[in-house]
Amino acid sequence: MKKLLTAFALSTSLALGASMPASAFDDISWDMQSTYPSSLTQLGTLGKVIQDRLATASGGQINVTFQEPGAIVPALEAFDAVSSGAVQAAWSTPGYWTGKDSALALFAAVPFGPQAGEYYAWIRFGGGQELLDEIYANYNIKSLICGVIAPEASGWFREEIKSVDDLKGKKMRFFGLGAKVMEKVGVSTQLLAGGDIFPALELGTIDATEFSMPAIDLKLGFYQVAKHYYFPGWHQQSTLFELMINKDEWDALADDTKALFETVCEANIAYGLAEGEAIQFTALKELQDNGVTIHTWPPEILDTLRAAWAEVVEEESASNPNFKKAWDSLSTFRENYKTWSDVGYLK
Repeated sequence: MKKLLTAFALSTSLALGASMPASAFDDISWDMQSTYPSSLTQLGTLGKVIQDRLATASGGQINVTFQEPGAIVPALEAFDAVSSGAVQAAWSTPGYWTGKDSALALFAAVPFGPQAGEYYAWIRFGGGQELLDEIYANYNIKSLICGVIAPEASGWFREEIKSVDDLKGKKMRFFGLGAKVMEKVGVSTQLLAGGDIFPALELGTIDATEFSMPAIDLKLGFYQVAKHYYFPGWHQQSTLFELMINKDEWDALADDTKALFETVCEANIAYGLAEGEAIQFTALKELQDNGVTIHTWPPEILDTLRAAWAEVVEEESASNPNFKKAWDSLSTFRENYKTWSDVGYLK
């Protein structure tokens, strides 16, 4: 009962913009290494929201300072820094860490996968968080899912893509499990942090890129180099983000402090999803005004990508027990969810 009352008080405090009594929480002064710059719409700004709400709701006792990429360690070294305790926390997405365990990709974005409501339902009530905890415990990390955004675009290209053959031989920045799918159809992929993509595209180091949703891609200026923009984001119908915390630090926190972190993250999920849905149409209009052509993938290309995805799932499940366990859990949840979605939602 005490924990329920604490959670209620925390959520009420956040909703009213007030702080809880200072004595309720641990005194914390942490660094949070971000993998995204604070200026980047949603991907960076949602990390700043975490910083600000933790400080406000705790009456200034919980200070988790957003650090720009490279301020402490480079963006894609944040995992090791949190694991070792070199930094206490990081703002990221599990999909950046597939080199540690390919199963982590399933907790970031799933090709031909669930939209945000279904995805978060699996994380929160379908066993997803427990599986994520199992994997991250091996690296001394606690991960709180702390953000979700709506569908992304699936690519910027200099030339129109009319068939799968037009993709073959392209060098493309691509994220997560979608990169493995693209490799299957002849694309050479690499993972670049957000700030490194535009120079690579401009210089021709890569021929094409995907990164995020229109409002975010607009900010990064890809339209200045590539004019063909493809939808839907088959590889990322929704994307999850995380607050990574060194597990020793997390375990040492009082229950009230942990509850505040969890409450702030749940609020951040709602905030980020609503914001993301609200800002895309004006971004699309601005991109079109700058000469961008919006394309939708023809069914035959999507069918080819879906078949390639099935091959990736089979291979990853065979090579990584953690992947198979997480995939089986998500697949079972999605099959059960269809019982509801097939009757509850308009098609």
